[in-house]
Amino acid sequence: MLNKIVLKVNKENFLLSYFVSIRTMIKENIFRAYDIRGIYPSEINENVSELIGKGFGTFIGGPGKKLAVGRDVRLSSESLSTSLINGLTSVGVDVLDLGVVPTPIVYFAISHWNLDGGVVVSASHNPPEWNGFKLCREKARLVGSGLGLEEVKKLIQNKNFKLSKKGNVVNRRDDILREYKAFIFNKVTLKRSFKVGIDPGNGSCSCIAKEILEKFGLNIKVINDTPDGKFPSRSPEPTEESVSALKELVVKENLDFGVAFDGDCDRALFVDEKGNTLRGDIVLALFIRYFLKCGEKVVYEVSCTTAVEDEIKSKGGIPILTRVGHSFILDKMISEKAKFGGEISSHLYFGDIYGLDDAIFSVLKVAELLSLREASLSQLVNELPKYETYRENFEIPDEYKFKVIEGIKEKLQKEGYNVITIDGAKVVEKEGWFILRASNTLPQIKLTVEARNKESLQELTKFATEILFEVYKNIKNSY
Repeated sequence: MLNKIVLKVNKENFLLSYFVSIRTMIKENIFRAYDIRGIYPSEINENVSELIGKGFGTFIGGPGKKLAVGRDVRLSSESLSTSLINGLTSVGVDVLDLGVVPTPIVYFAISHWNLDGGVVVSASHNPPEWNGFKLCREKARLVGSGLGLEEVKKLIQNKNFKLSKKGNVVNRRDDILREYKAFIFNKVTLKRSFKVGIDPGNGSCSCIAKEILEKFGLNIKVINDTPDGKFPSRSPEPTEESVSALKELVVKENLDFGVAFDGDCDRALFVDEKGNTLRGDIVLALFIRYFLKCGEKVVYEVSCTTAVEDEIKSKGGIPILTRVGHSFILDKMISEKAKFGGEISSHLYFGDIYGLDDAIFSVLKVAELLSLREASLSQLVNELPKYETYRENFEIPDEYKFKVIEGIKEKLQKEGYNVITIDGAKVVEKEGWFILRASNTLPQIKLTVEARNKESLQELTKFATEILFEVYKNIKNSY
């Protein structure tokens, strides 16, 4: 009888430890180019979160180090943040808990308070069932691929943690919001007020953005302003299709412009007074035209419109071309002490606020440039150099996409083309340019084409597409 009881207990313990081990198993696919991200709870859960806290805390240096931790509104973010903080403090790290705040506020805290780093619990613009972690070093530099994430991953997988006397946790949400508002207040000058529509999309900018913008005297009309991790109003990613309600609001209420934020408020998709959406690189070009001074630097990624370079040169500025992605652009913003930076995806960076990308600050800068001219936003955009543009994403499996890009580079170089290889393969011709680059987050190869006229655009698009599928076919057949 005793043997049967012991056997039963051992079996139950085995099953318990088995299911715990399943939940704490770290899946390879959650480690991405810029962050850690996956579906909750199958890929990202509280046990995994605590291990990430221990691993990152060990990576950052343990006892004596101070990190800021903030989170978005997702339903799983509070519990994931709690377990992450448990992991961080178990290796001696002191945590400044910022609670639910926009991602740029966490970045600001790291830089403004001169912290050793921080973590944002967020899956950014991904669907509601996703969650993740943006790991930052000093000055809010992201710990991404090639920038330390591999080392963090190894520490977690090997459970090579340096446990220590438990670190302290202090709630500093009210402090950082107060200091952020005071800091940016002197960075923007508005000569008149504007009617602005904003759509936080029920994300982490909800309530906060309206309050801050109104302090600058803007007349704000807002939709989808209740924080809700289910994102009931629209996708956390603002797109041409998902911001239709905002466009209708702007036109119906005769507003000066509108802006839609993504789920964690580091991207701002602008809408002009006619309801047209504006790409991030177009807004960047406007900032350059109205604010850049001779000798100042601008960081922009390889798929931005030529209008960006045109504007930089016309102002006597210094263009700095870089790879797509927050990690690379912020690093250049800091090291080059650049005035502005930007991406097509509507991440906009500002030297005035530690080089950070900040959606709320972007709104204030658009209002400021409008206050310099007696013209509408659409009129200012129409004054920029004009180019025809085409963009398409091709579904290419992850196991092939980078090999395909390498094959395209090799083929183009053999055929005598001047290929820019900073990020993907970019070919610049007299009539225009195209770039093919592998997505760092999706099984895709992205094509961007720009030309001076529609005929050249069609020719370059046809040429780039044919090369892509020729190389893809050859590589696929070789396996």
